[in-house]
Amino acid sequence: MATFRHPLRVTEAARDQPVTTLELFFDLVFVFALTQITALMAHDLTWHGVVRGLLLVGLLWWSWIGYAWLCNIVKADVGAFRGVLLLAMAAMFVIALAIPEAFHDLPGGLPGPVVIAWAYFAFRALHLVLFWMIADGDRALRRTLARFTPSMLGGTALLLVASQFHGWTQTALWAGALAVDYGGTYLIDARGWRFRSASHFAERHGLIVIIALGESIVAIGVGVTDLPISWPVLIASLLGLGVSAALWWIYFDATVHYGEHALAAEPEETRSVMARDAYTFWHFPMVTGIVLLALGLKKVLEYVADAEHHDLSDPLKGPGLYALYFGVVIYLLGHVGFKWRTVHVVGTTRLAAAVTLIVAALLVGKVPALGQLGVVAAVLAALVVVESVYYARDRAQLHHTGDQAS
Repeated sequence: MATFRHPLRVTEAARDQPVTTLELFFDLVFVFALTQITALMAHDLTWHGVVRGLLLVGLLWWSWIGYAWLCNIVKADVGAFRGVLLLAMAAMFVIALAIPEAFHDLPGGLPGPVVIAWAYFAFRALHLVLFWMIADGDRALRRTLARFTPSMLGGTALLLVASQFHGWTQTALWAGALAVDYGGTYLIDARGWRFRSASHFAERHGLIVIIALGESIVAIGVGVTDLPISWPVLIASLLGLGVSAALWWIYFDATVHYGEHALAAEPEETRSVMARDAYTFWHFPMVTGIVLLALGLKKVLEYVADAEHHDLSDPLKGPGLYALYFGVVIYLLGHVGFKWRTVHVVGTTRLAAAVTLIVAALLVGKVPALGQLGVVAAVLAALVVVESVYYARDRAQLHHTGDQAS
């Protein structure tokens, strides 16, 4: 195990480095932030509100992903890196706290949009400085970091500018900030980054998917807070849990395994490119889809539980309906892209399920909310059954290979 030679003493991660408890502790702030975003979108259930919520998901994802790369090359729970990670955790916590005021500053106190912009800058600056110190003596990595810096600074600057505007102008500036940050990273030659452990990287992203799925379950409970339990509530809750369980199966029965195997088998000189494409970019729609699903589940539970404001025959409409359906669609399309990038195979069953849900969303506009959720659950159940039967031999071989590797 090597210790890097520079003022900040950190220890190089092992090839079989597991995810540390400190990284899991760091992710707890991500859970809180996702909960805040779901609540924000539910409070402003308009197309504009949903777009703003998705921009916040993009901001949080880009915040989190940088440290996933860092913790892949140095041990998170050893030496001075622990303190830096806790400082970054504090910056993300400030972002999460300010999410309710990300676009509308409340009277009194600090200006929320400005707080988020500066906290995001602090979070990204810590990441950049730490990476620069780790790259001591690695000229190729430092060149990559130098090319990466303008996009980080440009994105943060646009967030500060956006804090001085309102309405769609503010939203457009936010979108521009993320486009600069994401686009700048994509255009950099990813071979300049450093990458240590395929198993750690795959496990890290699998855990963040679990965390996001946990938010979908939390949304079920939050949707019926302070409302009486009834048969419709129980049915809707179990259907929602079934949908979340299906999304878990879709990822963890096979995807997590073939992704890790493909990443480990990739030649070392291009492994960081695959990691960037398959995990940094293609996991983003998976997490985004789960957040949208959580919003849809929250609204379904409100519809079936709140007899004072809704009847059981009332259907979800507009953003609520499309969050429920297209959240799952986006999640499935993320899987299709991930599979194509890692094993160069089109996930036809998941693509077919996504298309089915798109068509269904256009046909169930007058179906009661409970029935709308039932259709989503039925499509996902059918997908799980088809893949379990049709790919049974391939999956058994995949699991056997994974057991041998471990």
